[in-house]
Amino acid sequence: MTHPALEPGALAPEFSTLAVGGSYGEGTPVTSAELRGRTVILYFYPKDDTPGCTTQACGLRDAWEQFAGKAEVFGVSGDSVKSHLKFIAKHGLPFPLLADEALDLVKAYGVWVEKSMYGRTSMGIERSTFVIGPDGRLKAVLRKVKPAEHVAQLVALL
Repeated sequence: MTHPALEPGALAPEFSTLAVGGSYGEGTPVTSAELRGRTVILYFYPKDDTPGCTTQACGLRDAWEQFAGKAEVFGVSGDSVKSHLKFIAKHGLPFPLLADEALDLVKAYGVWVEKSMYGRTSMGIERSTFVIGPDGRLKAVLRKVKPAEHVAQLVALL
């Protein structure tokens, strides 16, 4: 299910969830409303500590100085707070991750999709990134992101 309305210029879906890591520590509630006035990057990824997701997260970590002060960066997956904390600690991630175990955020942003691998289909999170402007509107929508190209795409947008 795609959300054609989620294109640049559209209002970003509202959210309220737990953030872990960075200034959010072991888990602090965060809402889209309290992030207004800042540029926010929400990057959705399938699963903590898997090869592509680790490449993507470590790419952001290694280029962190290019984002610091320009945007609030949040990784989002369906993993638990405990899983996120382990992933952050193992790879020294400087940015917070949002715990979306109920997949509310994933579904609101239209990234819960049917995937096909080795001839079998299943539902999963499409690797996608949304850049939200200070006004709460989408500045950019990147779908089917390739982990190794993610940082360069984002730096070009900021």
